[in-house]
Amino acid sequence: MSLPSTAAQLATLAEGGEHGGNHESLSPLVTGGGAFLILLLLLWIVTRFNRDR
Repeated sequence: MSLPSTAAQLATLAEGGEHGGNHESLSPLVTGGGAFLILLLLLWIVTRFNRDR
């Protein structure tokens, strides 16, 4: 197997075949928004435990 044919096969595999690699149910807005809300929740929890008493 030569290097160009291996690279072409890996590129095809990385694209996800004929589907292009993007899944219909994964919206970047929902994913980013969910991650942002989780980080805000974790920040709120940490600040509750980090109070000087």
